[in-house]
Amino acid sequence: MPDPVTAPEVAPAVLELRGLRAGYGRIEVLRGIDLVVPAGAIVGLLGPNGAGKTTTLAAIGGQVSPTAGSIHMMGVDVTGARPEALARAGVCTIPEGRGVFPNLTVDENLWMHTYGGADLRHIRESAFGYFPLLAERRHVLAGRLSGGEQQMLSLARALATDPALLLLDELSMGLAPLIVEELYGQVAQLTGRGVSVLVVEQFAGAVLRVADQVALMINGEIRAAGSPADMVDQLQAAYLGAA
Repeated sequence: MPDPVTAPEVAPAVLELRGLRAGYGRIEVLRGIDLVVPAGAIVGLLGPNGAGKTTTLAAIGGQVSPTAGSIHMMGVDVTGARPEALARAGVCTIPEGRGVFPNLTVDENLWMHTYGGADLRHIRESAFGYFPLLAERRHVLAGRLSGGEQQMLSLARALATDPALLLLDELSMGLAPLIVEELYGQVAQLTGRGVSVLVVEQFAGAVLRVADQVALMINGEIRAAGSPADMVDQLQAAYLGAA
């Protein structure tokens, strides 16, 4: 008899949201979100201002407690886990506004990550490998860097922790288009290093060029999802108010 055919094992998604609901007090912002970030993929969560995109990241990162539904990482239910536990599990968030220490130098900002147990040499090699410009600015106060350089520093600090899942919130905010292209070029290379990315943006253009999948969020709901090419018309309708 021929040997039985065994179906190949399918790796669980790095992140899966199932019917996720969350909000602030009596105000419900997320109304049953279903979203999957496959391993080694860049997923763009797009939509107009106030759609609930940042709240979604906050729920995934443990800053907002879900009221219903579930959050799974690598097939494990992590709903309600604290931010520090999620960080240890490989979730790293770069919030809107960058979040560098402006009164510390670039090198001192990187050194702060040694409190999490990482080796300073590894942190520097990672940061300067991704962004050689930071090596030239290592003794400059972060507050004196340009907006693009500050965002590079935020990304460098995050990547030095070797995250499994990177959550990016409005990476392009306040930056020139050429800088945005450069930053997203670096993001596009992350999947080759085993990092999965969920990126939130109000302005969709740069994300569509690097994302494997995109989801359209409006009024706390995922209205559509698919490949960037398949989603262009729906995104245009949403941003023009036709949705």
